[in-house]
Amino acid sequence: MRDMVSLTFSDSIFIERPAKVIYDMVADITRMGEWSPICKEGWWESGAGPEVGAWFVGKNVLPERTWETRSLVVVADPGKEFAFTVGGSITRWSYRFEDVVGGCEVTETWNLLDGGVEYFHEKFAGEADAQIAERERLAREGIPVTLAAIKLVAENA
Repeated sequence: MRDMVSLTFSDSIFIERPAKVIYDMVADITRMGEWSPICKEGWWESGAGPEVGAWFVGKNVLPERTWETRSLVVVADPGKEFAFTVGGSITRWSYRFEDVVGGCEVTETWNLLDGGVEYFHEKFAGEADAQIAERERLAREGIPVTLAAIKLVAENA
């Protein structure tokens, strides 16, 4: 089944605010619950902030389950890109910001890493491909919702 599933998905949106403003919103993971349909809360470990090497915890909620993930910031380039890896090697989430006339374009990308494929096969064995397909579906459905919510919050601030 994995052959039919993309291990990456991106979507973009135009926001009528400068890239640096939107970067600052997104890099503050304590605000993720304002726009993510799944991640309802986030907090930095040991007083860390949005800098490469910082770890944070995200609390995720779906109707059938609630779980926490620990993520590592891998890119923190103000006004350009903020990215983190869940579990350090399972999935990579990135937000790229590009100033354009009248605001900025924000691109959110989800990528299941090789370590994530291995993780799902170790954890779920014969159900791994179905679990991977479910994560891809959640990314495809969730990214446009997240971007639209960021836009709404930013433009109405």
